Amino acid sequence: MDNSIIELRHLRTLLALEETGSVSLAAERVFLTQSALSHQIRVLETYFGTPLFERKSTPIRFTPAGERLLKLGRELLPRVAHAERDLMQIVQGEAGELRLAVECHTCFDWLMPAMGVFRPQWQQVELDIVSGFQADPVGLLLTNRADLAIVSEDTPQAGIVYQPLFSYEMVGICAPDHPLAQKLVWQPEDFIHETLITYPVPDDMLDLLRKVLFPKNIHPTRRNSELTIAIVQLVASRRGIATLPHWAVMPYVEKNYVVERKITEHSLQSKLYAAMREEDKDLAYLNDFCEIIRSESFANLSGLSVLK
Repeated sequence: MDNSIIELRHLRTLLALEETGSVSLAAERVFLTQSALSHQIRVLETYFGTPLFERKSTPIRFTPAGERLLKLGRELLPRVAHAERDLMQIVQGEAGELRLAVECHTCFDWLMPAMGVFRPQWQQVELDIVSGFQADPVGLLLTNRADLAIVSEDTPQAGIVYQPLFSYEMVGICAPDHPLAQKLVWQPEDFIHETLITYPVPDDMLDLLRKVLFPKNIHPTRRNSELTIAIVQLVASRRGIATLPHWAVMPYVEKNYVVERKITEHSLQSKLYAAMREEDKDLAYLNDFCEIIRSESFANLSGLSVLK
């Protein structure tokens, strides 16, 4: 038997299928077309002479053979990642500094868990967050006051490179007894006579305004709050409506404090990138931190899409 038939990419594909429950989403996750992913699976199934999952099940249900390969993936891939990390530390050294600058308030929902995973793996790297909300985190990179910035746009800038993290859906929220709760999809015109509750950030950093409302010349009444929970509380008490990431509002939707609604038929998608100085783009711990952000976020947050 050819022992090389099972490759790491096959195991990553199967784990992506398990995590997403969908061939299309799994293909996105591992940066393949659906046909290429299906070909990978067929190669394994042909070789072993057995299906790995039930084709018409939703979500995907794995056969005993598929479950055995999943078990292998769960055991082997973390060990490979650990070995790769050790090798990077041997080559580049274990010590370093990673000062994070963040421009979005809701980033902390996923950033803190990612930092928790990173710290024990890179114990000699000094990890810290630049205090306060940053309106120009890339500027902090250029003046050497930060080493990695989490930003919503990959605007070309000399000396700066970007790594895509993920895209996510922004949803509208209102009180359950608000008139807009009767609409499943909100259009730009629905915001005209409403009070919009937002974070206290520049208008060009709010995708709802920049992508949906301002192109229609719609400028609703505004109210600001710095905390996500405070925004939700104001919305629940009918002081206004808001737009927040799907993952951020899910706990409050499940408790029926607020309801969430899609914004336009195509949905409102926002993006996140990691920005770093070009001279630092090959630092192992910076790249590893970006990969940890992606893997932890996709594993624990709903409503994410692969950002290429």
